[in-house]
Amino acid sequence: MLAKLITRLKMIRARTANVLTMNKRNLNYIYPSNLRPDFPCADNKLLTKKMLEDCDVTVPNTLLSYSSFYELSTLADDLACHNDFVIKPASGSGGGGILVFVNKEAEHWITPGGKRFTLADIKKHITDIIFGVYSFGLSDDAIIEQRITQHPEITRLSPYGLADVRLIVYQHQPIMCMARIPTLASDGKANLHQGAIGLGIDIKSGVSQHAILIDSDISHHPDTNEALINQQIPHWDRVIEMSSIAARKAPLKYLGIDISISDSGPVLLEINVRPGLQIQNANQKGMRDILEVTRLKGEQQ
Repeated sequence: MLAKLITRLKMIRARTANVLTMNKRNLNYIYPSNLRPDFPCADNKLLTKKMLEDCDVTVPNTLLSYSSFYELSTLADDLACHNDFVIKPASGSGGGGILVFVNKEAEHWITPGGKRFTLADIKKHITDIIFGVYSFGLSDDAIIEQRITQHPEITRLSPYGLADVRLIVYQHQPIMCMARIPTLASDGKANLHQGAIGLGIDIKSGVSQHAILIDSDISHHPDTNEALINQQIPHWDRVIEMSSIAARKAPLKYLGIDISISDSGPVLLEINVRPGLQIQNANQKGMRDILEVTRLKGEQQ
């Protein structure tokens, strides 16, 4: 019994030693790998799209964008032919300020959770985005994008919102990934700190292997009881290919890439300069070893 306990403690210690902390991430990888003047290509979704426009990378179509309150005078006409769409702040983070509409009934646009927004409600929300409510008080652009229709296999796992695959890419190499699956508690958003599921994925096969919700390990979706483990993510080869293409185009060497799986294939949603570290918990392993191996290989080439 004592021998088993000692062995388990050694395993826990070894796993903990391999965990990448925020300070190590910043000092050893983000700051040495990413020049501050290059941050806007990831921090601003419109600039990200512009950077990738001549690449073999699919991004959501931009329907409309607004950078000043004056431009909203045409909002009613602009939205007249759009029943479903997504509103995002160009420089927002953590899912803040994102609104998804799936349908329109009379004078109201309907969210996936059934909330009803009037034109005045939408105008106020866009105004908040422009005035920097979701970008640390700095003025921002509001983007209206096409709404992505998920692949049926992803909808089975994530019926309450748009899931995505978060990949950590270092020196152009995807090194760790997870799916982020919305729940009712996360209000349909794929952000782990808001209550979404982190689903660790084997990067070679695209098969899910472990899942977390907040601080707990889980095996089934809390709202649907759908099994989460041993699930194949569709179009996996293309997900990996697209992340590598985007990483090589970006002037950043350590980044997070978020890709959604639509019914017609992967769609790159955004790039992150400071991707979170919960991906290690979702995969039950740290990133330090693989980052060092990748760094050494890069130095030898």
